[in-house]
Amino acid sequence: MTATHRKSNLLRRFAGDRRGVSAVEFALLAPVMIGLYLGSVEISDGVGASRKVSLTAAALANLTAQVSTISASDMSNILNASSAIISPYDASKLKITVSCLSVDKNNAVTVKWTATRNGGVGGAATVPAALTADYTATKTKTYPVYFIYSQVSYSYTPTVGYTITGSINLSDKMYMSPRLTPPTYGSIACT
Repeated sequence: MTATHRKSNLLRRFAGDRRGVSAVEFALLAPVMIGLYLGSVEISDGVGASRKVSLTAAALANLTAQVSTISASDMSNILNASSAIISPYDASKLKITVSCLSVDKNNAVTVKWTATRNGGVGGAATVPAALTADYTATKTKTYPVYFIYSQVSYSYTPTVGYTITGSINLSDKMYMSPRLTPPTYGSIACT
């Protein structure tokens, strides 16, 4: 056999050899698949944290709206119960504020009292016009109108993607009408 013929046979065998194809395909697809997996885990965790923030805001407003008088220990219990919803996430990153709002017939909002945890959320208290539309359209309802207003903010840090995004601020708010009467907090009446 001549050297040219041997080279020709080697090239034909090399071109027909399929033993390493799956390893090459895996090497090309593995980073993409790992990235998709980690991305879906991050998105699921972020959506879960966002949902817990919304549930915390709803529970805070709901628990506060159910009573007519709130002592300091009652408020502490309401804030503790609302904060517990964020578990298994770190509750120390949760900022919560609950307020009693009074809205007059000109839609002017007055904050009667506020309670906070971990510094509170802050920001101006406003009431969407849709909530007072029945009152302002008919002018037959009694004024002022009262609302329990809860605000929740959570500094969410992704597990893997924190180097890309850093912390993400998740927040939600809830308006709720008092069930019995506008609650008095300590010695401060909402009326």
